[in-house]
Amino acid sequence: MTPEVYKACQKIRYTEESLLELFTQGKMNGTIHTCVGQELASYYLIKYLNKDDYIFSNHRCHGHYLHRFDDHSSLIAELMGKKSGVCSGIGSSQHICRDGFFSNGLQGGIVPLAAGAALKNKLEKKQDLAVVFIGDGTLGEGVIYETFNIASLLEISLLIVCEDNGFAQSTRKSNAFRGSIESRCEGFGMKYIHASMWDEKNLSKSSKLAVDYSRKESKPVFFHVETYRLNSHSKSDDNRDKSEIKKYREIDPIEVFASKNKDIAKSINTDIAKKINANIESLLSEGELKLDEYLVDHFQDQENNNFFISCKNSNIDKDDRVVDRINKFFHDLLDLDNRTVFIGEDVSDPYGGAFKVSRGLSDKYPGKVFSTPISEQAIAGISNGLAITGYKPYLEIMFGDFITLTFDQLLNHASKFYYMYDKKVSCPVVIRTPVGGGRGYGPTHSQAIEKFIVGMDCVRVVAINAYRDPYLTYSEVHRSIHPVVVIENKAGYARYINNIESDFYTLEAGKGYLDNVRIRPLDVKENLTIVTYGDNASRLTPLLDSLFEDYDALIDIHILTSLYPLSLEKVISSAEATGKVLIIEESSTPFGIGAEISAQINEKSNSIKIKRLGAMSVPIPSIRSLEESVLNFDSISNAIGSMFNDC
Repeated sequence: MTPEVYKACQKIRYTEESLLELFTQGKMNGTIHTCVGQELASYYLIKYLNKDDYIFSNHRCHGHYLHRFDDHSSLIAELMGKKSGVCSGIGSSQHICRDGFFSNGLQGGIVPLAAGAALKNKLEKKQDLAVVFIGDGTLGEGVIYETFNIASLLEISLLIVCEDNGFAQSTRKSNAFRGSIESRCEGFGMKYIHASMWDEKNLSKSSKLAVDYSRKESKPVFFHVETYRLNSHSKSDDNRDKSEIKKYREIDPIEVFASKNKDIAKSINTDIAKKINANIESLLSEGELKLDEYLVDHFQDQENNNFFISCKNSNIDKDDRVVDRINKFFHDLLDLDNRTVFIGEDVSDPYGGAFKVSRGLSDKYPGKVFSTPISEQAIAGISNGLAITGYKPYLEIMFGDFITLTFDQLLNHASKFYYMYDKKVSCPVVIRTPVGGGRGYGPTHSQAIEKFIVGMDCVRVVAINAYRDPYLTYSEVHRSIHPVVVIENKAGYARYINNIESDFYTLEAGKGYLDNVRIRPLDVKENLTIVTYGDNASRLTPLLDSLFEDYDALIDIHILTSLYPLSLEKVISSAEATGKVLIIEESSTPFGIGAEISAQINEKSNSIKIKRLGAMSVPIPSIRSLEESVLNFDSISNAIGSMFNDC
């Protein structure tokens, strides 16, 4: 070890030990995961990277950050919760973002993010790398193997660095891992390179080999580095044998250098301590971020792009169905926007997706359409990685039921980045999926999943319906700089656009393409307000004339386009006028969207009669007659009748 290497590693160690002392003194909150003992493991690899290479790190990220930027002040300030911190103190120890460096405390999920960044580099024909640091404990996460497979298929420059310290928090590796790491890598066609922190010469050589191979060959590499952390997993949770830690401390490269070069080490240590202590002292009195600086109205934060402007003149043909308009949108979009890619399972031609939304796309735009293995979590993560590095990915999840497999990437990644990284990046990923029953697909292919998705921070949820041109709805979705989930009803794909099926009702569409649609009677006063969305609107309108004949029902229908956030001003105004509201949703009613709508109406007026209609709380059967009963499709008329008979 040279004095230069010692200084770089010792600065990290002293910084982290100082932070632990601040925790002890009560001058810092949260948690901290130090890399004390592991500082050398990543030194050479990061040294051989280019300035435009991406780095994705984990909860033990301080060493990676400091090797990359050598900026101790911003890191210390971040952990102290100060405005001058890397992310203004919001992310603290585990969540840091700066100039192509991203860290997150969730193991496994960062690997497909890095693959997304690597795919972005390939799309732009750059020889830059995406490097992701994991621990040996991460080898238990299924998403990394999904990503290994896709990375090899795509032939992208992804470098996975496994800092193997022998423990997953408190669980010894021998109790959590079976088999050979090298064999696993070989099974995915990945190059495997091994090194040890205690063989510095080979560590340097192997680090350079891993970087150069992945960069030049445009292939993923797994770089396995044996190391050992001398501190506990977090601040003080250590149940390891003290004699084992003592043994590794005696061979610790930093300790060994200091014992052999006492004068040099003392001089370096004194200089480091003086600078870092002065830095900490100056930060103690610095201010913290205020609430009004932290919060923004993210759902209004949208970009004006040329595609949005040009698409407004797209005309509907009288024979156009919902699926035709969605397909046309993507054809036009991929033609006009170079940063857009279309991703999903079986989306390439000649198949063109399970419901043919992507037909013709891969033949016409082969470099922008990616048909993937069955790996929902990985492709969601890859889409997120593309999104935070400047692309606009559209991810198709074949059936809405499978969106549960993307949940980690939605809730713990896509929804968090904008605020967690102090607005340094946004994640404009769009996940679209067909939902709902009526096709006899049974319990795991017929669910309406919207109530499980709504309410995530920063994630808008949009429902396609046949009364607003899906082309225009998607053109507004495309403007969002934040994540959007779009649900498309399977039974609704074949619907014609704007077909009310009554001469006594008129359609009013708001000017905004995410505004609610309103269908109301001509020239008469309504006596019932109905709130619905998706394909239930198309099930309702054919009943309008018979409902008037049977119950004198004159219905003011509000069809929601945005399910989150909700826009209910006109709904509440209508409800106050009619005194009666029926909310129709396709998912089951307990804890559903209808419950939220009811609550918001009741907060304005508790004198309004409200009824909810949704599916029964049982799995959806394949038997057609039984399916319709469970989904309550045949109960709409009776539910409306009860609103009048009970009055």
